Amino acid sequence: MTLHDVATLKGFLRRHGLTAEKGLGQHFLVSASAVESIVGALDGCQGACEIGPGPGVLTGPVSERVQRLIALEVDAPMQLLLAESAPKAEVRLEDALKVDLAAVLDELPTPRAIVSNMPYYITAPLLQRVADVRSHIDRAVLMMQKEVAQRVMAKPGNRDRGSLSVFLQTHFEIFLVAQVPAGSFFPPPKVDSTVLKFVPRTFDLTEGEAAQYFRLIRFGFSQPRKTLANNLAAGLHVPRDRVVPAIEAVGLDDLIRPQELTLEHWRALSRALASE
Repeated sequence: MTLHDVATLKGFLRRHGLTAEKGLGQHFLVSASAVESIVGALDGCQGACEIGPGPGVLTGPVSERVQRLIALEVDAPMQLLLAESAPKAEVRLEDALKVDLAAVLDELPTPRAIVSNMPYYITAPLLQRVADVRSHIDRAVLMMQKEVAQRVMAKPGNRDRGSLSVFLQTHFEIFLVAQVPAGSFFPPPKVDSTVLKFVPRTFDLTEGEAAQYFRLIRFGFSQPRKTLANNLAAGLHVPRDRVVPAIEAVGLDDLIRPQELTLEHWRALSRALASE
């Protein structure tokens, strides 16, 4: 069943008395090239967990590529559609934001992946969940709004760079898979989308060091238009002249803004402030 064909998808939904639910952020992919790009990015994986499979546009092709696929879906009526469109997939009526995702992933053979055309309204918490279970996966292939992807991938000096960029780039190497225009969906959303591949990085900070590091990033980007020194002083509740020496000690100017820092700068700054 070729569900990425819009006429086929419409007929399939109609036959089951269903339509896309905007309240659930349902915009179904109807692009053969995008489906091929996503499935291709899973090459080598034996297990996959799909979040939000919907009627199975991706689910069918992914289930043919991997040894075992577990699909987590919150919309109960979709179970009937998935039984027809992706009979090899194991569909569970679960909320990916609430289920023990690590336990689900550990059921799968390795290498394993998460794949998702992420509903727009839960993109941020889903990215956090994927980061939380990074030690249980070998990669994640995720589609999101283009503007979110730009923030995720923003390099030092880019005005789109923020705490989300640094947080995710600390945990993952991130690669562009495909750009997907709004017309590639049914119904079409108002924005374009991007598919990214996330490959977990080795994270060698202790729990305490990591807490300090991410706390510093959160404070540093609290007001991106202000200087790093001012943001850190406000977040740490200390005078500005307490943080300036640490900033200068890692080779940075005291007027630098947070989006200019590399991951190495954040690590060094976190160590410098911790040693005070």
